[in-house]
Amino acid sequence: MRNTSSYMKKTFFPIGILFSLMTFLSSTEAFAQEDEIQWLSFEQLEDSLAVKPKKVFIDFYADWCAYCKKMDKAAFKDPPVITTLNTEYYAVQMNAESQETISFGGDTYTNKEVGKKRNATHEIPLLLASRENGPFSLPAMVILNEKFEITARYFEYLSPKKLNRILNNQP
Repeated sequence: MRNTSSYMKKTFFPIGILFSLMTFLSSTEAFAQEDEIQWLSFEQLEDSLAVKPKKVFIDFYADWCAYCKKMDKAAFKDPPVITTLNTEYYAVQMNAESQETISFGGDTYTNKEVGKKRNATHEIPLLLASRENGPFSLPAMVILNEKFEITARYFEYLSPKKLNRILNNQP
């Protein structure tokens, strides 16, 4: 007859190690999440706003945009900016040239310029980040209040310091 306590120690010891490792990995994942902005899609944004209204920060970019890439490397890696966006805002990042069909607020949005223009711009950035008396340009950032009303638009490279100041001065 087999010694049950010895058998259990041998069998469950690796499970204990596995459990400890899983706990460690999940805690490091929690720390890692504060090292980056928790970007949402428009679909995720709609769900989040339905649960808890919050200010919204939207970053429109394109793969060819040098200042967009510079913001990704500087402003969007800055710890105070990351903390502010993750705690006080829902952050959305969208390729302005996306060809995806996006459903938001009961409507469907597409990129109607595909095949008509070299850098075809999706409807959403055209609606949210257009300027009076000026063409759409990148980088483009839009800030909305809890009621999903636009409070500010920026069409320039924002340094980490300037972006942090802007984010912390929104009503």
